[in-house]
Amino acid sequence: MSPELETLLRETSRSFHLTLRILPAPVRSQIGLAYLLARATDTIADTELVPVAQRLEALAALKARILGTRSEPLDLSPLLPVASGSPSSDPEQRLLQRLEAAVEVLRVLSTEDLADVRRVLDTITEGQVLDLHRFGSTSKNPPGALETGEELDDYTYRVAGCVGEFWTRMTRRHCFPDVPLDEARLIADGIRFGKGLQLVNILRDMPKDLRAGRCYLPRRDLAEVGLAPADLLDPAAEARLRPLYNTWLQRAEDHLTAGWRYTCTLPVRQRRLRLACAWPVLIGAQTLALLSTGRVLDPAVRLKVSRKDVRGIVLGSIWKLPFRSAWEGQFGRLTRRP
Repeated sequence: MSPELETLLRETSRSFHLTLRILPAPVRSQIGLAYLLARATDTIADTELVPVAQRLEALAALKARILGTRSEPLDLSPLLPVASGSPSSDPEQRLLQRLEAAVEVLRVLSTEDLADVRRVLDTITEGQVLDLHRFGSTSKNPPGALETGEELDDYTYRVAGCVGEFWTRMTRRHCFPDVPLDEARLIADGIRFGKGLQLVNILRDMPKDLRAGRCYLPRRDLAEVGLAPADLLDPAAEARLRPLYNTWLQRAEDHLTAGWRYTCTLPVRQRRLRLACAWPVLIGAQTLALLSTGRVLDPAVRLKVSRKDVRGIVLGSIWKLPFRSAWEGQFGRLTRRP
């Protein structure tokens, strides 16, 4: 990628940039490009500058460009708050301005890498389209909601579980193609890894999502404990929500446990890859610990792992890397809740 796209990747990838930097060189550019294009689709889906129908149209056009079924350059000017040609101070808006340059990088990928990048972005975009259909036309109060746990599981696969599958195929091909292991199990754990990270985000971001008109906890589950999505706008509803919320916390932890098994299954010599996987799962585990005791419906409370704790996780994992028992014990220590 060009230096400009590398800068945009760094500015838009936020905490994930830590993982991108440590990735082994043979997969760093492909995974970085996939992330950049996924960030673009997410920006389009989330913008409120244009109606939902126009966002869906833009997503379809971008998806067609990525899949190679459209050659006409994209015109995303209606989604930009600045005049065409004027640089934006917002990195995600600048990404939309330079999106054609990012799409063009797909041309340099190998046939197998291109197929995997296209497959994962196709699935992610499908998830974003479903999200817009579910929530885009509803008012913010009362919030719309998913109906069932199956819908939530499907959503977490489409926007994150598929990334675990993509990541596994890409790293397996380029980093350890000849290492004997149970590939089907590795892919299954990779999918759960991605689902777990997304579920952590959903559980952490509930106050913000609810006020944006989105409730990802299933309506049927809420009804079983005498709650409706609108009730969750009141932080006082937490006492009634907590048993159900804890059930989903446990689901997220179970997925992350599979993610940690995935990380420990990777070849020992793949040090960079092990660290790239370890950091998000360990940060996710510590986030779950915060959510287990924090005020999860209060919009004034931001339950997030501190930068100091992130540094501790990063540095601790690096020195534990050569020592099997110390390395494998990291996840368990973080998931021991009060």
